[in-house]
Amino acid sequence: MLSFVMWKLPEGMEQWKKELEEWLNRGIEFINQIPPTQLYIACAVLLLTTALLLLLQVFRRKKSTTIVLAGLSGSGKTVLFYQLRDGSTHQGTVTSMEPNEDTFVLHSESTKKGKIKPVHLVDVPGHSRLRPKLDEFLPQAAGIVFVVDALEFLPNCSAASEYLYDILTNSTVVKKKIPVLICCNKTDKVTAHTKEFIRKQMEKEIDKLRASRSAVSEADMTNDFTLGIPGQAFSFSQCHNKVSVAEASGLTGEISQVEQFIREQVKP
Repeated sequence: MLSFVMWKLPEGMEQWKKELEEWLNRGIEFINQIPPTQLYIACAVLLLTTALLLLLQVFRRKKSTTIVLAGLSGSGKTVLFYQLRDGSTHQGTVTSMEPNEDTFVLHSESTKKGKIKPVHLVDVPGHSRLRPKLDEFLPQAAGIVFVVDALEFLPNCSAASEYLYDILTNSTVVKKKIPVLICCNKTDKVTAHTKEFIRKQMEKEIDKLRASRSAVSEADMTNDFTLGIPGQAFSFSQCHNKVSVAEASGLTGEISQVEQFIREQVKP
């Protein structure tokens, strides 16, 4: 019996070989009948389609849903966080000593029908000793909301501008061109400064920082990039990434401009 199997196996393989050669010859004949121009176009279309599909898969897989809230302590980041998530202030001012993060559908979209992509929102503490925690979240950030206290802006203008300068020159922010929204919070108050005033004052402060830091830029290990155009006054339009300015009030729930920015970065 063993000798019979050993004798039949080569015959079966030979039959498969003949059929394979026959199909191969037919394929070659079919290809030879196609005009060369049409063949090249078909191959090019096939390669282009494959490349586009692969790029789409990579893009979808890497698209982040993380939005980072940053700013000085007392600017209202945490109240803004709760307004975006719950539509409430959680009893007014809340001081964060640890990053406050959650993944959720924006409260204003909670009643909408259909599938809505959740947002991963991170509230980074504003205390100077805790700011290094920001670096943990920047690589995943799709956008940054930098919150400024519009009511107590002038006393904090220098410190807020310096913090924003560090963010705008951060290597991750520059290389990934992470969009930044300067959110002028507490604008519901009568004595609050306008977003135009805040923008101009911060541009002036950052312009001063450029000059003071230029002498030590080579030794600065944190900021790998410089801002602006040499010889010109600084403006946010010169940044490597998009920087926009908006007004909001976390206490009253007037946060539509912040929600719009978030949805521009994290498509629903």
